[in-house]
Amino acid sequence: MAYQKGSPIHPKRYPSSTDVARFAGVSQSAVSRTFKPGASVSKETRQKILAAAKELGYRPSLIPRIMLTHRSYLVAIVVGGMYNPFYSTILEQFLVSLQDAGKQALLVHVNSGHTLEPIVPKLASYRVDAIVSALSILSPRSADHLAQLKIPVVSFNTPIVNAWVSSVCCDNFGAGRTIANLFIARGARRFGYIAGPEASPSNTDRFAGYSSVIAEAGLGEIKIRVGDFRYDGGHQATLEMFRRPNPPEALFCANDLSAVGAIDALHKLGLRVPNDVLVCGFDGIPATSWDAYELTTFRQDGQRMVEETLKIIERRSAAEAASTGVSVVVPPEFIERATTGGSVRA
Repeated sequence: MAYQKGSPIHPKRYPSSTDVARFAGVSQSAVSRTFKPGASVSKETRQKILAAAKELGYRPSLIPRIMLTHRSYLVAIVVGGMYNPFYSTILEQFLVSLQDAGKQALLVHVNSGHTLEPIVPKLASYRVDAIVSALSILSPRSADHLAQLKIPVVSFNTPIVNAWVSSVCCDNFGAGRTIANLFIARGARRFGYIAGPEASPSNTDRFAGYSSVIAEAGLGEIKIRVGDFRYDGGHQATLEMFRRPNPPEALFCANDLSAVGAIDALHKLGLRVPNDVLVCGFDGIPATSWDAYELTTFRQDGQRMVEETLKIIERRSAAEAASTGVSVVVPPEFIERATTGGSVRA
């Protein structure tokens, strides 16, 4: 029996297409065709259905389409380490790009600033088309667990790929070599490094490139303290390093937050940057261009990294089965400013 407008209907949080069909006095298939782009339905029937839908507050559910096509157009974005402005920038770029591509983001938080692994078991419960993260996959076992989901996964700065797991990386090793060569060219002979977490692949690669050039030049040991990618960590690590005899003349920090903390610590100790100590960071966060810092840095090309990630997702989603994991390396932009004697403001 068809419902009459204004007649009582059993209250539901989400009215169904069947409710709309009864209210409008049409078939349920007519309702489905009305909300399916390109489907055939008469103008009169469409108007009746749209009026009924408005009256009931009906919105088509995505669940039937998901079940039929096995595609939800949802992409899980795993976030962590949001204390770092770089991750905030990347997240915004992902959200905008996904929406432009007709997809929606599902945000999943992990209590880590550098690794995706703690969230792997939870991801299995989500029916998403892909998983992306600026965090890393650190072990083949975790990569294998992700592959068992049979969902394309793209992780930033991870050393591991397999049939379902791909990587988009910044050229961390090359950046480390670039700054070491600049430090040497500017006359530095004693070197320091404010490290990120030991388990972070990007930290490992940045130090590997940096130390390789210094070793090739025969310039001796690098003083190392861990700053954990944080302002407070960089500040404390620098105080400890420079209160010891023969402190560095050049300091490479694993990211910009720790470099900003290092600069404030050096000022506290009465040291001048760059006259007494050359300093460089990594990421290219906005604070690096502030007058108080004018920090030399490597700006990660976040927009291109997002674009490369979405290309991988589209290629993998279009394929019937997984092929070989993809690894893309994106070079950073080197920006020299006052902390290494440069004058470029970008």
